[in-house]
Amino acid sequence: MTAVRIREVEFAGAIGRPGQAPPADLRQVAIAGKSNVGKSSLVNAVVGRKRIARVSGTPGKTREINFYLINDRFFLVDLPGYGFARAPEAVRDAWRRLVEDYLTHNDRLDGLVLLIDCRRGIQEADRQLLDYLSADEIPVLVVLTKMDKLNRSGRSKAVADLRKELEIPADQVLATSAQTGEGVDVLVESLLSLVDSNAEGNP
Repeated sequence: MTAVRIREVEFAGAIGRPGQAPPADLRQVAIAGKSNVGKSSLVNAVVGRKRIARVSGTPGKTREINFYLINDRFFLVDLPGYGFARAPEAVRDAWRRLVEDYLTHNDRLDGLVLLIDCRRGIQEADRQLLDYLSADEIPVLVVLTKMDKLNRSGRSKAVADLRKELEIPADQVLATSAQTGEGVDVLVESLLSLVDSNAEGNP
């Protein structure tokens, strides 16, 4: 079974303020999560590159929306991490305005991958984003990260607890680890399938 089908990836540009246009008029899938959720590491694992997404030792450092061109046909969009308590209020407000503008005024967005640290579960900031996405009817795949940090019973409990808390079906939750590669191939397939299915009706 051939797993990863991402053949080409390149950084295509970034936007840092509301109203800026994406680098090109292509389909998009966004990825979001709290600033310490391991987003950059998972993006690197998904695209099969070690350093295309910068892994920072300072949570909340990234303040722009980054666009990665995948297979020369769609963007994987890396939203800046949210929920970093030590970030100044002005920075948190700027993040909210930037991301809300991106999500609201975007007819090329096919869905969003929401990352949740398996050891911490759903947080208030995650709920706020989920509510926003639900109101705008944006499809969401919830992905647990850092599953290698839990033992077998802890892993099963993390998945079950998240499904119960959010009241979502099993196929809407995916357990992953950028460290071991667990779930990465399935996530890649989910991203490509989402773009393919939407491209049929929205060329």
